[in-house]
Amino acid sequence: MSTHSEIKRITTHILQEMKGRGEKISMLTAYDYSMARMVDAAGMDVILVGDSASNVMAGHETTLPITLDQMIYHASSVVRGVKRALVVVDLPFGSYQGNSSEALRSAIRIMKESGAHAVKLEGGSEIKDSVVRILSAGVPVMGHLGLTPQSIYKFGTYAVRAREEAEAQKLMDDAKLLEQLGCFAVVLEKIPAKLARRVAEEVSIPMIGIGAGPHVDGQVLVVHDMLGINKEFSPKFLRRYADLNTIIEDAIGTYIRDVKNRDFPNEKEAY
Repeated sequence: MSTHSEIKRITTHILQEMKGRGEKISMLTAYDYSMARMVDAAGMDVILVGDSASNVMAGHETTLPITLDQMIYHASSVVRGVKRALVVVDLPFGSYQGNSSEALRSAIRIMKESGAHAVKLEGGSEIKDSVVRILSAGVPVMGHLGLTPQSIYKFGTYAVRAREEAEAQKLMDDAKLLEQLGCFAVVLEKIPAKLARRVAEEVSIPMIGIGAGPHVDGQVLVVHDMLGINKEFSPKFLRRYADLNTIIEDAIGTYIRDVKNRDFPNEKEAY
């Protein structure tokens, strides 16, 4: 029996069981094969091919410019590196809002062309028809509430969401709606910890937080942020687990020096 078949893949069902027994869910982004392999081998539960690729991979200021084709390219690369984690792919801006048949087409393209396991959409009641349509085709859907970066121009800021009672109530209603529709989990981004705790307690599907405090069912971060590759971004919710920026710059600097000093390659490194 090959080792590959012994690895138990994470499924949406397993995530639900994890919430049931109080085991926290670990989730991290990845956008390419090499990184996805490392993230998966470390034992990650969920890998998100985020539209944050627009920022960290392509250098755009927002997540809006990334296209469906580009998301499929990143997702395909990630899937090839993953043996165990559940791979979730963001539907990019403009590929699902306001048109449920386009939403379905986008989701089906992602699933067929990348081999990923689920899609993620931002929003609540506004995108209800798209969620229903995608789910009816058998594609698992993860929701995303709170700060929804694709709506940045509407908010005008990346500030904490749902501080006001009305917005907090809508968020709670949207979380319950997404659960009713059949979503398997929801990302809660940048909302007060107290509200996130209430949502996680009152809604039976897993709530994955990013800047939503400790009382949710799991956590997600952008891999370039937590590894310290991307230094420009340091919100309060981010913990840096490494300073790869310095390590990589130092290594490259040393390489340049060795080349200039004729120290690389040496006799042993030549044929």
